[in-house]
Amino acid sequence: MDFISKRVQSVKPSPTLEIDAKTKILRRRGVDIISFGTGEPDFDTPENIKSAAIAAINGGFTKYCPVSGTPELKNAIADKLKIDNSLEYSPEEIIVSCGAKHSLYNLFQSIFDYGDEVIIPAPYWVSYPDMAILAGAVPVIIHTDDKRGFKIDPGAVRKAVTPKTKAIVINSPSNPTGAVYCPEELAEIVKVCLENNILIISDEIYEKLIYDNLKFYSTAEVLPEAKNLMVIINGVSKAFAMTGWRIGYAAGPKEIISAMTKIQSQSTSNPTSISMKAAAEALNGPQDAVENMRKEFEKRRDYITERLNNIEGISCLKPGGAFYVFPNVSKLIGKTFNGKTVNNDMDLANYLLEKAEIAVVPGSSFGTEGYLRLSYATSMELIKKGIDRLEAAVK
Repeated sequence: MDFISKRVQSVKPSPTLEIDAKTKILRRRGVDIISFGTGEPDFDTPENIKSAAIAAINGGFTKYCPVSGTPELKNAIADKLKIDNSLEYSPEEIIVSCGAKHSLYNLFQSIFDYGDEVIIPAPYWVSYPDMAILAGAVPVIIHTDDKRGFKIDPGAVRKAVTPKTKAIVINSPSNPTGAVYCPEELAEIVKVCLENNILIISDEIYEKLIYDNLKFYSTAEVLPEAKNLMVIINGVSKAFAMTGWRIGYAAGPKEIISAMTKIQSQSTSNPTSISMKAAAEALNGPQDAVENMRKEFEKRRDYITERLNNIEGISCLKPGGAFYVFPNVSKLIGKTFNGKTVNNDMDLANYLLEKAEIAVVPGSSFGTEGYLRLSYATSMELIKKGIDRLEAAVK
């Protein structure tokens, strides 16, 4: 008897985490791998946040908490949304989960029935389609490329809508491309969703990492009359270098947040009490460390983009946010090395791992062939060394 459900068998493991695991195995064998794979800031969590966690432990704040998050943290999130995004949310319209990924999972489980469709622009973050499948929904992919700045337009959304369409995912700044939508672009997409009563899932986890003096706009800001059709997903992992603390949150209509809370109550219960104390300090405390990290990421982005564009066969758009570049490597597909042909971007990623000892993620993992994703959430020294290896391997 096969005890594993067909639903789970149809889901792929996260390719970014797979590559990270492979990298760690090679490093344990003594191979000097430079990783551009995982989306994890190389900075340490700021001291004031760590101190808040230590104080929570010493103060005995180690018991069960409300399932949807502590009042302290939910109020901090509500204040953040008001100050940063001009959005009013009550604590009842907010849920805190074990990372933004958990918030998304709870949301997908709460809103989708079997056969519902969700529009997902590609390149997409690897977990969106599989989370939809786990919830019984059907991912409908809108493909984009570097010629279109990796952004969808309202015409493409209209074309993708069917009577089964229930939601759309918007991720700005984007993982894997770093693309940032301007308010006018967002407003046009939101109008189509409003016309068709489509829920907008706005993944804003990279909100604080934005460059070139661009201003971030939450999708819920651009057309206030559509606010009841939106769920914002965010968290502290990327902006505050708190990936391991596992705190994310969602803000949206009360009935949806209530359904997500019900799901969470039957799975993880509350997020870690100590992490919630730390997250409240992250949002309420000084923001200097966030800005310092953002400035450093911007320097790295400028360097890695220029270097990649100087390698024959590679072209790379300069991303507006996040900490990834998504270079077009289609001109390298079909090349041979020692009699072995590079047939696709996965072959190229494997070649670079073996030959150049650098870990990158193939674009096909994000639904778009012929690209690679490189994270520049690593030191400038390692970026320089890694790109030197990449350039030599391509030559």
